[in-house]
Amino acid sequence: MIARFPAQLTEALEIAEKIALKKHTSPYRSVLISGMGGSGIGGNVVQDLVRGECKLPIVVNKGYAAPAWANKHTLAICSSYSGNTEETLATFGQLLNAGAKIVCIASGGKLIELAKKHGMDYVLLPGGWSSPRACLGYSLVAQLGVLRAAKLSGNRIFRQIDAARKLLEKDQSDIRKRAQKLAGALTGKTPVLYIADHLESVAMRWRQQINENAKMLCWHHVIPEMNHNELVGWRNNRPDVAAIWLRNRDDFARTAVRMTINKEIVEHLTNTSLEVWSKGKSLAEKSLYLVHLGDWMSYYLALAREVDPVEIKVIDYLKGELAKV
Repeated sequence: MIARFPAQLTEALEIAEKIALKKHTSPYRSVLISGMGGSGIGGNVVQDLVRGECKLPIVVNKGYAAPAWANKHTLAICSSYSGNTEETLATFGQLLNAGAKIVCIASGGKLIELAKKHGMDYVLLPGGWSSPRACLGYSLVAQLGVLRAAKLSGNRIFRQIDAARKLLEKDQSDIRKRAQKLAGALTGKTPVLYIADHLESVAMRWRQQINENAKMLCWHHVIPEMNHNELVGWRNNRPDVAAIWLRNRDDFARTAVRMTINKEIVEHLTNTSLEVWSKGKSLAEKSLYLVHLGDWMSYYLALAREVDPVEIKVIDYLKGELAKV
């Protein structure tokens, strides 16, 4: 599934080209993206990628409750690969009552049924993927397609994603070698991820993949915010912790300086401190390069720990218990 990510981006771009929205009677003043887990992370990536282009506030909602400000001026994207995520369905009902312009993105399930029932726009994703977290390409490109159809973003981001796809295909062998080396350094450690604030979604993706694929705890923070709190927490020697610095050559200058100084401080307290540099020209290329590298790393980490990267029995148990209530 990880190996098919570049091909998935190609397919997702073709799907996005066909997205068209029915006219909404009220002008948009806000964007709300509702989704959980592997479907929700697409919203976080989109939020980062269009931050410098979209003139409206974009909020990613991860829970049962829609914010009180959501109304007829809100473009609401409800994203659930299965179409049956209960938090997203709960939010859908509230957004419907609020009069928001709702666009559903799913491979089927109740979400698509509801969209059809209420005559709403929807994007039908290809089915058959056993792990929604492996469908990030579909999710984020479809969401970008909705924003473009709503005239809230343009075509440039799609050209950048296509360039990212080509980069991933070209560097696939090198990416996997880098991922294996990283996994080897992280085995037996608790990973701590740091990244510039404008790309927090990448660190979130790494954390979630380490959690689900490698069955490990992990945390992340962003710089400069980390300098105002967590940095003080680095006080004692922590040989059990591996600090990973996710970096870009064009990070904001002061942020880059901060990261270098932070790294020097932390390296006195742990013997595992790794810089991971992105590749690519655009923000989309850098983001998707790091995302793909992290996905492979989490897979090799799972192999090193002798765990099944696909299995999520504890989440299945949780859903089963919830179903009884």
